[in-house]
Amino acid sequence: MTRLIVDGVTAGYGAVTVLRDVSLEARDGELTALLGVNGNGKSTLINCILGFVKPRSGRILLERDGATIDLTRRRPFEVTGLGIAAVPEGRLLAGNLTVEENLMLAGGAPRGRRHGPAKNLAFCFATFPVLGERRNQYASTLSGGEQQMLAIARALMTSPEVLVVDEPSTGLAPIVVGQVIAAIRTLRDARGLTILMAEQSFFQAIAVASRAYVLSQGRIVKQFERADRTDTAAIRAAMMGIA
Repeated sequence: MTRLIVDGVTAGYGAVTVLRDVSLEARDGELTALLGVNGNGKSTLINCILGFVKPRSGRILLERDGATIDLTRRRPFEVTGLGIAAVPEGRLLAGNLTVEENLMLAGGAPRGRRHGPAKNLAFCFATFPVLGERRNQYASTLSGGEQQMLAIARALMTSPEVLVVDEPSTGLAPIVVGQVIAAIRTLRDARGLTILMAEQSFFQAIAVASRAYVLSQGRIVKQFERADRTDTAAIRAAMMGIA
């Protein structure tokens, strides 16, 4: 059983406070959506979880197999070694490397994880057949949707138990956004991943999420369970900071 917990986190940059007393959880085997328009702190929260930004107060915890691990002051490579992988906003691929080289650059599985590089590579190509077809093609020549799939596959090369995805819709056409988010849901089902996905395309996100938190002006202003997902007017109002 794996659970990611953000408990009362306040964080920012210099004198600027971006997050204020943010609490949420991503439960075992579920896809949790973090919704909000740009500039409200979604990426800052993701970077706190990954160790790139240190909270001023609060805690970030990983519960796994009955143990609780404090991630609050961990460095990024330590967070990855604990089974948390990231799909960054903008993908950040090595464009002059092939699809397969980008995947192998992820370094295979950290010591002690279940799967090795060969199995992970085979799983990535089975999950995203188009990447297998283009395994020798440079990443810079892929379409936007294919690049996003490659960024997701790269994260899978570390055999994560928790996947943190930051704005997978960035730069993609709406129809492609739906395909990418559907692929993330398939991954959750295929590997039982615990997924936290920050996203502003809320219609697509809430269609696949078990629960959603709305972040507005650095605070969690609303939490929606799966049963509430048809109340799109309330979700939109919360995202715009008027609920």
